Amino acid sequence: MFSIVLNIFGTLMHLYVTARLYRIDAIRRHVPARAWTLGALALWLVYLGGVHLGDEALDWRWWPGQFAMSWIGFLFIMSVCLLAADLVTGFGFWWKAHNRKVTAGAALLGVLVSGFAVYQAMRTPVVVEHEIVLPGLPPALDGTVLAAASDLHLGAQRRAPWMKDVVETINGLQPAAVLLLGDQVEDEPTADPALPGVLRGLRAPRGVWAVTGNHEFYGDAAGTIAEFEQGGVRWLRDAKIELLPGLHLAGIDDIGSRLRGGGTVLQGLDALYPAPAQGATILMAHIPAAPVIERARELGIGLLLSGHTHGGQIWPFNYAVARRFPHVAGAYRAGELQGIVTRGAGSWGPRMRLWKPGEILKITLRAP
Repeated sequence: MFSIVLNIFGTLMHLYVTARLYRIDAIRRHVPARAWTLGALALWLVYLGGVHLGDEALDWRWWPGQFAMSWIGFLFIMSVCLLAADLVTGFGFWWKAHNRKVTAGAALLGVLVSGFAVYQAMRTPVVVEHEIVLPGLPPALDGTVLAAASDLHLGAQRRAPWMKDVVETINGLQPAAVLLLGDQVEDEPTADPALPGVLRGLRAPRGVWAVTGNHEFYGDAAGTIAEFEQGGVRWLRDAKIELLPGLHLAGIDDIGSRLRGGGTVLQGLDALYPAPAQGATILMAHIPAAPVIERARELGIGLLLSGHTHGGQIWPFNYAVARRFPHVAGAYRAGELQGIVTRGAGSWGPRMRLWKPGEILKITLRAP
């Protein structure tokens, strides 16, 4: 179903953009109409093939798949810019002496914005700091620093070299522990022999802890878990530990995979906490679903960390994401519960982020 939607909308935008671009004088003078049409047809066929192949494969199929996802992102940005130009010029009926120049300017703006979006997605994530007063935190742990990252989406494109930059950024925060909030991989294990060594480079005296996201279960989840365990990562799959004396860390498996298996959204959380939480507690749950937030509040959990939304990734899709999830990005409160939804370190689909780059969280805990 998803590929059908991509085919329909991608095709419509492809037709619109290629038609409007051919109104630009510089293109019409140098490219014959027949050549332009054949080129547009060839790109469209590659796009359709790439959508069918997908971009999660680690072999040659990644290239057409990644082209398709990036192309639809480019088409969207170009469509927005060109549509704005059409509205300003009344689709060519106003400013007839200048409407082709307006179209050319809109096309140039679309290219520049697309390039900026690619840069924002591919750069090393920025550090975003949060200071959290955590109920029940012992005074001795005041000032404890945790680093959290979500949605790395390691795979064919983001591999060990990119992750090495992320590791260096995290190590610079000098965290007591590192928390990975799901979607560590695109779908399948990376099969990158250098990745375990890179992961072992994370310096956190209280360890590196992870929960699963939906993308782990789109592929070989067991293989991904084993691959990260080789790098010293420990998984919290409906489990909890005492991270430091008086500070508890819990994690639940991806709720989407549980639903696909016939379970319920709250199955893992209810099994983990049959009674309210005691003391300072941090819960990691990849998807910030409203039922999970409400149950965490009822259980007296102090801090809930999630990812999944990517902050909408490309504006204005953040507004669409907000219709599905109560919190898209940043810190929030639900009664006594505090939460943070990170927009993630990597990206999915189009390798684009507009307007904000990926992020790594630096969380400083404060005693009441």
